[in-house]
Amino acid sequence: MRTRWSAITLIVFAIVASSCSKAIAAPVVTEPAVETTTVAPAPVVEPTAVSPAPAMETAAISTTPNAPLVTFIELGSVNCIPCRAMQPVMESIRQKYADQVSVLFYDVWTQEGQPHAQSYRIRVIPTQVFLDKDGKEYYRHEGFFPEPELLKALEMGGVKL
Repeated sequence: MRTRWSAITLIVFAIVASSCSKAIAAPVVTEPAVETTTVAPAPVVEPTAVSPAPAMETAAISTTPNAPLVTFIELGSVNCIPCRAMQPVMESIRQKYADQVSVLFYDVWTQEGQPHAQSYRIRVIPTQVFLDKDGKEYYRHEGFFPEPELLKALEMGGVKL
């Protein structure tokens, strides 16, 4: 019984295969020739020297005796929702700790703020960068920074709360 079933299966398979091979053998259609045009090579442009990103204002990082202990830099944009939420926090710090903290804001989505984004190598906005009295970065935070947490970063820089 098994041999008979196998023989029938082989016959059906042969019939199907032969009908498929006829369907596959279709006439060959050739595509029309495509015209090719030559394009002149692009002119060679000599590289130009790129000036480095300008440094942050030196007035904000002064080593005079009355210099702030900490420079708090907010890198964001006025069109960014979390950045706008940081505005009241920055204003509060500016008012409460004016004698100890210099608060700066750079809108990195503008042409004027873009060099600061590059010099501080930010990845997201808002980004808060904290510099000590010598202008060295000692702390960085990305995203919205609630005031109670931000105060801890200021305290690390020597600000008396």
